Amino acid sequence: MTTPAGAAGYIEGVQRLSGRQWAVDIAIAVLLAAVGLVEIWLPMESVQGDGSPVLGSVAVVAFAGFIAVRRARRWWALGGLAVWPVLGMVVGPGNLSLLFFGQMVPLLVLVFTIARHGRGRYLWLGTVASAATVVLGDLTMELLQSPNEVVFHWAFLILVWLVGRGLRVFEDRAAEEAVRAHVAEAAAREQALAAIADERARIARELHDIVAHSVGTIVVQAGAAEQVVEDDPEFARRALSTIRTTGSGALTEMRRLVGVLRDPEREGDLAPMPGIAALPDLLASARKAGLAVVLDLTGAPCDLPAGLDLTVYRIVQEALTNVRRHSEATRARVHLDFGATQLLVEISDPGPARPDTEKPGHGLLGMRERVELFDGDLDIAATDAGFTVRAALPLEPT
Repeated sequence: MTTPAGAAGYIEGVQRLSGRQWAVDIAIAVLLAAVGLVEIWLPMESVQGDGSPVLGSVAVVAFAGFIAVRRARRWWALGGLAVWPVLGMVVGPGNLSLLFFGQMVPLLVLVFTIARHGRGRYLWLGTVASAATVVLGDLTMELLQSPNEVVFHWAFLILVWLVGRGLRVFEDRAAEEAVRAHVAEAAAREQALAAIADERARIARELHDIVAHSVGTIVVQAGAAEQVVEDDPEFARRALSTIRTTGSGALTEMRRLVGVLRDPEREGDLAPMPGIAALPDLLASARKAGLAVVLDLTGAPCDLPAGLDLTVYRIVQEALTNVRRHSEATRARVHLDFGATQLLVEISDPGPARPDTEKPGHGLLGMRERVELFDGDLDIAATDAGFTVRAALPLEPT
């Protein structure tokens, strides 16, 4: 009678097998039983001895039944090893025939299953039980004691066990490699997400630069337009046009950046940020605002990393914004010197300084933070001759 615990174990074993696996195991068991019965009743040349066909048939069918559950109830399947020894003890070994398809082949199938699917205690107990069964047969059945027969069946058993165990080891290693690959992929993804998070933090700081530059331009243009709106309507219209264009551009860029920050699953489009290539547009905007800017390039321009390229742009942008907000100067000079190991960025104006009525912003602090991010040096000098911002940014060797 099956106990509740045994029933639960049986159900658990059944659930571990799919319908297809069950069909395969039952089909194999039926095939082994059929071939074994044909071997006995035909009879075939592989039958040795004059044992009872009826007893042999009972043993073949019983062993096939254990083979049918060798994966669903693996401990039960080991009972198949006792079929022939128990029957031999009941009727005597001499009353049993020695079968190849009805006895040896099912034993090989069971040994293969033990080596292929067994783990831990089941693997070693099943292997020892199989070997003990064969040893018992060698000692009690005279037909198994000839040297050729001993070598034959032991060679087959060992070979089948090694093949099954080899497949198991190969499968375990493949599974371990798959797990390692999954872990490595997960770690790489975490690192990528961490890098993206850091980049988004830097993008958040970009909002200050964009807003400060755009709002600074708008304030300057609005103030100038307010002063000349009656005397120079054409200048006022140009100033209003600059305010509209600057405000529209700032809103567009802010929407893009805030969209990146709000979407936790978005992994990129962090690249489309301004760089040195966008400096002409920046200088053109400054010229429209009334600041005559000259750009000088020396050395051999080279492709810069995206972060460094953006940093150069923001330094120039913030410096020109400070010129318009805090200087009476009407002209400025931007100088980029591409050296072998560093890029020198210099923005200067002749001054003089404008008396400020507003609190200083964080533009210079932001520039210093950007430069330090690339292990560079920032020098800010205010003299009677004007104001100069000089940043030395190391270049990575190519």
